[in-house]
Amino acid sequence: MQVISFIKNYLGVLYRWVTGKPKSRFPGTGEYWERRYTKGGDSGFGSYGKLAFFKAKTINEFLIEHKIKSVIEFGCGDGNQIKLIDYPSYLGFDISETSIRSCQQQFRHDTSKSFKNLKEYQNERSDLSLSLDVIYHLVEDSMFEDHLRMLFDSSLRYVIIYSSNTDNNAGFEGTHIRQRCFTNWIEKNISGWKLINHIPNQYPYKGKYRLGSMADFYIYQRN
Repeated sequence: MQVISFIKNYLGVLYRWVTGKPKSRFPGTGEYWERRYTKGGDSGFGSYGKLAFFKAKTINEFLIEHKIKSVIEFGCGDGNQIKLIDYPSYLGFDISETSIRSCQQQFRHDTSKSFKNLKEYQNERSDLSLSLDVIYHLVEDSMFEDHLRMLFDSSLRYVIIYSSNTDNNAGFEGTHIRQRCFTNWIEKNISGWKLINHIPNQYPYKGKYRLGSMADFYIYQRN
């Protein structure tokens, strides 16, 4: 990991030296994702291919086993992952207005699904709340903490988090990624919940983002 980080930083410095371009400053989480979706970008490798199918299989099995009737997701993204999961009733939130409009258009004929800007959250509640590939993209402390509080406050029964769980951010400084050991934060700040399952990734990260992910599943149940 340290070797990879060194190479990334070295190539970045070399590029800026050759082109004379300064390193761009990270604009903030909300602005980053709005720009990304506005320019035609997607939610990333985790929402496509084998990683997306692994996530969908895990969640679909959970929905059936625990007889989940309603789901809220914080960070619905571009909607591709949603297409693979059989949600009985789904409400998706995102900080990007562009992604919300895109999802509303894609699922306009599906009455079981609705989408809102995160600013419109009004304490809605569901059997299950989801955070998939979101936590390590929340660079600001306040956004990270608000996300977790909404995640647990909105759920009546279960919370599923799919994320890396480490404070090691070597090589990610100044980018749209900030990893966190979120389980420690939850243990200290969220009461009335128990971590009941940890499902390791079927395709763990081995140096190539297209082939694997640093994220695992963490499933919490309300006491």
